[in-house]
Amino acid sequence: YQIKIYHFKTQAQEDRLDNYFKNAYLPALHRAHIANVGVFKPVETDTAEKTIYVLIPYGSMAALQNTDNSLLKDNKYLADGKDYIDVQYNDAPYNRMETIVLKAFPKAPVPQKPVLKAAKTDRVYELRSYESPTEKYHINKVKMFNDGGETVLFKRLNFNAVFYADVISGSHMPNLMYMTTFENKADRDEHWQKFSNDEVWKKLS
Repeated sequence: YQIKIYHFKTQAQEDRLDNYFKNAYLPALHRAHIANVGVFKPVETDTAEKTIYVLIPYGSMAALQNTDNSLLKDNKYLADGKDYIDVQYNDAPYNRMETIVLKAFPKAPVPQKPVLKAAKTDRVYELRSYESPTEKYHINKVKMFNDGGETVLFKRLNFNAVFYADVISGSHMPNLMYMTTFENKADRDEHWQKFSNDEVWKKLS
C-alpha cells in the first residue's frame, strides 16, 4: 500500500486537489487496473494546515514504484490533470506531500471494500496507527494481529476493516497501520466498546 498525505492551507488548494483526484488521478489509476483507491479528509481539524489522505493498493512493490511514472504516458491523464500537473511553482496545489509505504499482513493480503449502508457523508473510516517503542515490541504487536487472532476478532465483531499493514517506510516507525470502517460515529463508538469488553481481547492483550 501507499498512503499519500497532502498538506495544504487554502480553499483554492483544496479545490484544485479535489478536482485532480476526481477527474484525473483516480480515473488514471483505474485505467492502470488499480481499483478501490480511497481519498479521505479528517472529520475535524483544529489547525491552520489541513490534510487529504489517499490510500492506494498495489499488487507489488514494482507496481508502486512504476505507476506514477507510467501515468505520464497517459495522454488523457495529462489533459484531465493539466490544472494540477502544470501549475506554476508559486501557485502550488499543496504545501507538502508525505508518503507512507506499507506491506500487507499475511492474514490480510489484499484490501477489502467495506460493506456500509449509511450515506457517505456519515461514514467513518478510521485510520489507526500503532507505534512501538522498539523493533522487538513491534514484531510482537504484528504477531498479535497475524498469529494471535486480533484480525480474527475484528472480523467477528464486524469492524469492516479495509487493510492491515506493516509500515516499511515513513516518518513514524516502527509502526503498523490499519483501517476500520463504520456507519457513523455512534456505530464506531459502540464497536470499540464491544471490542474493549471482549474476553478474547482481554486475554490477547
